[in-house]
Amino acid sequence: MRYLKQKELDLASRYLFLSMAIAVIKQDRKHFELGKFKIKEPYLELLGKMELEAREERRKLRQKMDHHKLQVVETGRNDSFTSFLFLAHGYEEKRNYFNPAIRKKVEVILSELMKRSQTSNREKHPAGVEKRADDLQG
Repeated sequence: MRYLKQKELDLASRYLFLSMAIAVIKQDRKHFELGKFKIKEPYLELLGKMELEAREERRKLRQKMDHHKLQVVETGRNDSFTSFLFLAHGYEEKRNYFNPAIRKKVEVILSELMKRSQTSNREKHPAGVEKRADDLQG
């Protein structure tokens, strides 16, 4: 039986998958920092902006969850599924997620964060790319 309203489930799920996306970003940053890339800075800058965007959104989601007294806790995992317990209004609702589906949800969030990070950069420096290219020519 479902105890959580759809809005509450959406809020807690977004928080959950966004937290996973932040973990992936941190891991990717380490790979770039330790990897043998010729030019690391643009990638590290993008990942830093993505992490900043994600942390800000997660902070806001956490506030909303606290306001609605929502919690989500991982309860177990195996090769195929990961289980989470959603707590709200004194009720518990267990949900199992297929691991490839989790990966896809996190991938979608990473794409959103990447687009938002690039968009916020363009708003700050709308003609920066063209200007830098002109500087290189002379």
